[in-house]
Amino acid sequence: MNGNIAEEEKPGIFVRIWRAIIGAPKQIKDPHLFHKMSLIPVLAWIGLGADGLSSSAYGPEEAFKALSEHTYLALLLAVVMAITVFIISYAYSRIIEHFPNGGGGYIVATHLLGEKSGLVSGSALLVDYVMTITISIASCCDAIFSYLPVYFHHYKVPVACILTIVLIVLNVRGVKESVTVLAPIFIVFVATHVVMLFYGVFTHTDQFAPVVNNFSAGIHHDVSSIGVIGMILLFLRAYSLGGGTYTGIEAISNGLQIMREPRVQTGKRTMVYMATSLAFTASLILLCYLLLAVKPVEGKTLNAVVADTLFSGWPMGNLIAFVTIFSEGALLLVAAQAGFVDGPRVMANMAIDSWFPHRFAALSERLTMRNGILLMGISAIALLFYTGGSVSALVVMYSINVFITFSLSQLGMSRFFLKRRHKDPKWMQHLAVHLVGLTLCVTILVITTVEKFAEGGWMTIVITSVVIYLCYLINSHYVTVRKGVAQLDETLLDFPTSGPVNTDPVKPNESTAIQLVSGYSGFGVHTLLSIVTTFPKTYKNIIFVSVAVIDSGSFKGAQEVEALEDSVRKGLEKYVELARRLGFAADYRLDVGTDVVESAVTQCKTIREEFSRSTVFTGQLTFRLEKFYHKMLHNETAFAIQRRLQWDGITTVILPIRVRI
Repeated sequence: MNGNIAEEEKPGIFVRIWRAIIGAPKQIKDPHLFHKMSLIPVLAWIGLGADGLSSSAYGPEEAFKALSEHTYLALLLAVVMAITVFIISYAYSRIIEHFPNGGGGYIVATHLLGEKSGLVSGSALLVDYVMTITISIASCCDAIFSYLPVYFHHYKVPVACILTIVLIVLNVRGVKESVTVLAPIFIVFVATHVVMLFYGVFTHTDQFAPVVNNFSAGIHHDVSSIGVIGMILLFLRAYSLGGGTYTGIEAISNGLQIMREPRVQTGKRTMVYMATSLAFTASLILLCYLLLAVKPVEGKTLNAVVADTLFSGWPMGNLIAFVTIFSEGALLLVAAQAGFVDGPRVMANMAIDSWFPHRFAALSERLTMRNGILLMGISAIALLFYTGGSVSALVVMYSINVFITFSLSQLGMSRFFLKRRHKDPKWMQHLAVHLVGLTLCVTILVITTVEKFAEGGWMTIVITSVVIYLCYLINSHYVTVRKGVAQLDETLLDFPTSGPVNTDPVKPNESTAIQLVSGYSGFGVHTLLSIVTTFPKTYKNIIFVSVAVIDSGSFKGAQEVEALEDSVRKGLEKYVELARRLGFAADYRLDVGTDVVESAVTQCKTIREEFSRSTVFTGQLTFRLEKFYHKMLHNETAFAIQRRLQWDGITTVILPIRVRI
């Protein structure tokens, strides 16, 4: 049975202003909802692939600078960099096939290596996504302010914070809305860089032969001067310090939930778009550095030097160069989008597994993970103030964490195919890809950590360790509470009854107890028995009310929502059966929503109109010693509902459920 929802009152002025900013609530019952909110491959490429593509603004430059006077190796580096992009991307395409509901490195590590590995991977990813937002916005501001007088530069951090707030609002409105707004920036970047890179290569074809000759001569010279080992170490150092080029690849496998069905095909196609564009851009940028014999210029990036050199003879060449480089900075703003899209999803998955407070798995009325978006944004703003928006202070911390996740993901998939060697005829082929990916990722991780440990790498390790520690504390609390609640289940789920079963229908003129319940559990049975024993012979009817809460775990498609609703309905039917065995006339009401308080209040008000002599009851966990963190880890749903209903003149009683911890 489904209760009728009361006619919605006209919202107040503040509600109307809020909805004007973030948009009107989404309708869960809309049969086309998932189709409307999902992204086609091109939009997914913009929303998630921009993180990877934007890294071409700094990844190749870091690698080229690390070569020092051995720039001839950039030719080999361009090839190896493109191959690495395709290897890691192909490996993540395999992950997309085996984990079609998304979750990326956290889900892979949890399922294939265990909970502890998943915690490390998830914590590293969370820190990395905060860094993604922070460094992307800081880099964007650097690009913008490089064309402004120096006396404006002290406004850089406030402007960065304003941009962060704008992205928070866009993402609270919805992923598709934010991607659509940012799409023009992405398109301008792609167009200008295609022109710049092709023009740079095709107008310098006469330099191909000298570059190849220099490569051969440089190899012979360095072999005789620093030896083969020294040359290999030099190349590996440059290759690893350019590891920021690959940091955005994981975002697509993590964000599968927002993609258009069929998700696996959409995800794999998006991965092809992203890998091809990133490999093309990064390798051709390195080739242009080499063909133009680019030298560092103070106050300019190497990409800016390339643009100035190539477009200097064009009509309005300075303007074209400005637009080209400015689009890099603007694309970094789009890249921050990946942090807002995927960071809250990792947080939600960890909340479902009780590593984070459960409220971070909740969806807002716009069906976005608002709590996670706000936490990511606030953390990024704090980092901006702490570092003064310094990209040099942030870039060191950026790539270490993502390669922790990359390495664990490749290790997990390698183990997976080793276990399937007797079932999968192509296991050796798949294993080889993941082993190569694992080797590349571990190499980059180790060298980057060692090289940059004293320059800020230690801070990344400290922050990630603190996140892991806090997650352990949160999880241990939830485990303890679950053990206490489990004792109620063991004692009360098979509660015996001896009286006759009441089959009478509920009567509106009789005194009625409205009990709010979630799933069928000892918690709910305890609340029912408390009503019976505390108010004996007071109530003739009992109506059970439940809300099928759509959170990030269930918001994966129409079938998952239907399955959730069916599960909640079966639990309600068990409560009705128990109440009838206790001698009461009983019924239930069910609603589907993202906000428990709003849905429950609406249901109770509707029932009160039908059953005028009614009282609302709900249970609330009670601890012997109330700690400061209990309100953060356990929602205050019962008290919020009580405040709303009592304001409307409906008596609401909260019954304590004691948990001994």
